Amino acid sequence: MAAYHVVLVHFPIALWMTATLAILWRAVSDGPLAQAIDRALVPLLSIGFVAGAAAYAVGLMVWPWETIASTPLGRNHMLLATWTVAYWALLLFIRWRHGVAVWNGPGRWIMAGTAVLGSALLGITGTLGGHLVGIYTDVSAALRLLGWEVYRTFYVPTWTLAALVLATVLLVGLGLWGRRARAAA
Repeated sequence: MAAYHVVLVHFPIALWMTATLAILWRAVSDGPLAQAIDRALVPLLSIGFVAGAAAYAVGLMVWPWETIASTPLGRNHMLLATWTVAYWALLLFIRWRHGVAVWNGPGRWIMAGTAVLGSALLGITGTLGGHLVGIYTDVSAALRLLGWEVYRTFYVPTWTLAALVLATVLLVGLGLWGRRARAAA
């Protein structure tokens, strides 16, 4: 099953990274190409979600839960994989539910920020999965510099909590600002 998981994870990686580029392009442009790319965004995110859910399900079959949950690296990988799939599902829902209105006002920058954050989650998840099978990258060295030792630490580092609080305050503030601007218009 491990070989199937390794093959399957590359589909959501490719699709979600492409979605990130599409979102970033649409955030900075209202041109015809950006609008055409945006029309493909919901199908792209939908296929990415299905591929991500399939990779997640197969990943659960690679090792018994007792084995993967017995190490900090395994728990971190499962935690980040869960966050990544849920995060991209939320991004899909927001874009599907609000349509092209997400590109009005500050919504475009919120979409861009969430896409970048989703890509970071995806990269960290992949890095941790690579470590589980003996493939090491410099991403873990960067995480170590930020205070997260992937082999021992099973917690959210303090800087991450601070970043989450800051992002929450900023996103709520942008949402209130957007609501006020929409009501005034």
